[in-house]
Amino acid sequence: MARYTVISSPIADQQLARIWLTAPDRDAVTRATAIAERRLAANADQIGESREDGTRVFFVPPLTLYFEVNEQDKVVEVVKITHN
Repeated sequence: MARYTVISSPIADQQLARIWLTAPDRDAVTRATAIAERRLAANADQIGESREDGTRVFFVPPLTLYFEVNEQDKVVEVVKITHN
C-alpha cells in the first residue's frame, strides 16, 4: 500500500527522458524507474541516504534519484535523476 504520492519536478522528467533516449539498455531504465517509484511510494522516509541539504539519494541501477520527502503532505518529489 502506498504511503506517499510520488511526483517529479519538470527538470527530473527532462533528465529521465534524456537518459532513456540515450541509454544502451532502455528496458533497464524503465525497470529501474518502476522499482524506484514503488519503493518511494511505500517507504521514502526509510530508503536512500540523507544529504545535508535535506534531500535524499536513492541508487537504483542504472539510475540515481535525488528526492525530498514532505512528511506532512505524504508527498515525495524527485528533483534530479542521473545515469550511473
